[in-house]
Amino acid sequence: MFELMVTTHFEAAHCIPNYPGKCARLHGHNWTVEVCVGSKTLNELGMVMDFKLLKKDIGVVTERLDHHYLNEMDIWRETPPTAEHIAWYIFRELKDLLLSRGEKISLLHIKVWESQGSAALYREA
Repeated sequence: MFELMVTTHFEAAHCIPNYPGKCARLHGHNWTVEVCVGSKTLNELGMVMDFKLLKKDIGVVTERLDHHYLNEMDIWRETPPTAEHIAWYIFRELKDLLLSRGEKISLLHIKVWESQGSAALYREA
């Protein structure tokens, strides 16, 4: 299996309602997103896919989150915008985008870092 990884960033605020600590209050992060895709075969250029295209695709998804108060977004009206939920959201949205274009790759995981030492990873079972 060949794997390709890219990282990108976005800035957004959130709070975790009912959290027993500081994270219950409004605060922001410079989020880092790691995207990992894979394929058992390479395309005609010898690539899983073009880095530039993958970066463009993840930019489409993260642009929806950038400079927003995440708790006000419809997706998180019922569930808190934790790093885990953000990773799941990005995974789902990016997978749909890749499938709609007919990409023959697998989206392996999304890892979302809310700080240098704290990250959540989502992958399908």
